[in-house]
Amino acid sequence: METNAVICQSCGMPMNKDEDYGTNADGTASDKYCHFCYQDGRFTDEGISMEKKIDKLVEIAVSQMQIPEKKARAIAEDLIPRLGRWRKP
Repeated sequence: METNAVICQSCGMPMNKDEDYGTNADGTASDKYCHFCYQDGRFTDEGISMEKKIDKLVEIAVSQMQIPEKKARAIAEDLIPRLGRWRKP
């Protein structure tokens, strides 16, 4: 596998294995989104705002990855707005 991992364009998660990828409506693997964010051609958190997505990701980073909240928020606030799902045209 390439050293430059593809990252989910919704949450920033590295997608290194086939099972990390979400699925399109036709059952094929999404080349943009992870399985946490995208299933069967739809976002699992359809309608969520970018701000709420950042809050959700910070909570996961703190509770599951033991990243200090201030650091997790700084990372999320820097990364998320630059991802495809959230980037302003």
